[in-house]
Amino acid sequence: MKYIITTLGCKVNQYETQAMEAMLQADGHEPAAPGELADAVIVNTCAVTAESGRKSRQTIRRLRDENPGAVVAVSGCYSQLSPEESAEIGAAVIFGTNDRAGFVRAVERAAERGEGCREIDAPFRRRDFERLPAGAVAGRTRAMLKIQDGCVNFCSYCVIPYTRGRLRSLPLEDAAQETRRIRDEGYREIVLTGIEVASYGVDLPGKPGLADVIETVAENAGDMRIRLGSLEPTVITEAFCRRVKATGKLCRHFHLSLQSGCDRTLKAMNRKYDTAAFFAVTERLRAHFPGCALTTDLITGFPGETEDDHAETLRFIERCAFADMHVFPYSRRPGTPADKLPDQCPNALKARRAHEAQAVAARLHRAFLERSVGETLPVLFETAEDGSLGHSDTYLLVKVRESGLRGEMRNVRVTGVENERLLGEII
Repeated sequence: MKYIITTLGCKVNQYETQAMEAMLQADGHEPAAPGELADAVIVNTCAVTAESGRKSRQTIRRLRDENPGAVVAVSGCYSQLSPEESAEIGAAVIFGTNDRAGFVRAVERAAERGEGCREIDAPFRRRDFERLPAGAVAGRTRAMLKIQDGCVNFCSYCVIPYTRGRLRSLPLEDAAQETRRIRDEGYREIVLTGIEVASYGVDLPGKPGLADVIETVAENAGDMRIRLGSLEPTVITEAFCRRVKATGKLCRHFHLSLQSGCDRTLKAMNRKYDTAAFFAVTERLRAHFPGCALTTDLITGFPGETEDDHAETLRFIERCAFADMHVFPYSRRPGTPADKLPDQCPNALKARRAHEAQAVAARLHRAFLERSVGETLPVLFETAEDGSLGHSDTYLLVKVRESGLRGEMRNVRVTGVENERLLGEII
């Protein structure tokens, strides 16, 4: 079977797609070559915003039309929420956010015998963590390991708790085993990811925390470095910082979920912190990890957000001096409390505020790049482009003149900035 598989959304989706592709290849199936018609098209969908849902539908239709006669198969958050819509636009195999192995088997049956299948479960009835092979498709230097699934924060704007269900965690012994396996396969970096990794372990015996799984992974990582996925700031305590720094393997890049720099808006969003607590976290991380890159997500135009609230947010992100930001206009999601709030902002207003926040983010990002000049950064080289390209521990793209460095970790002295990347010399 020749297949096309594509992913929308977060790093968890990317991880799950890689796991499904590994299963497909283990069964002898091959990706379709560029321009070759596929026997099956697979879309791992996203629904975190209304725009994500639109892009999911658009991708399904495009691949369906480009591959007449192919089995159309969908999984992920959009199909979990909207299985009927998925069927209406041509999906024959429809799964949600669970049982990727069953999904792959259903795709194989559909391609071989023409049998469609729909398996949508109730997320909050899930009890067990779905074990998937860690790693990446062949040729990568960085592997992802999903350590956690589900979310019960119930932020007022978010549908993810309704698509992913209750908290489930990968047991420590399994995390150790998977880490050793990908270490032995030659990867040089492991990314710990999940839907809400700050809640890791609350469902496990003894309730180990995020610091425990980081320490476990570090003990089994060999010379791999460790990178963390998105974090709720509430997990970043003094004790957490001391413990994870002591491993000596953690990358100095922390993606902290902010969403707004206005306390009134944060309360309406049902976030679990205020700006004072968030700023204390940024200072804590910078004290323990000097020169670290702090990145974040921001939503503009939340219901009831005033011009003063927006201005307060812009001042706050300036104060935090983020290295990079993802800025999104607020997206209404039916079924969430925020969808029913009064004073919904017009789309043009949300877009204008997003544009203003992005302008601040771009300036802060450039400043962080320029502050890196003169520093020596550990860089994992991944690709060749008139030399070698790789990412620093602060997740900046770095280019050097030397070629043939793919898969190597080298110290690089940064000499300049070129567009969105650093230039450097091997030490």
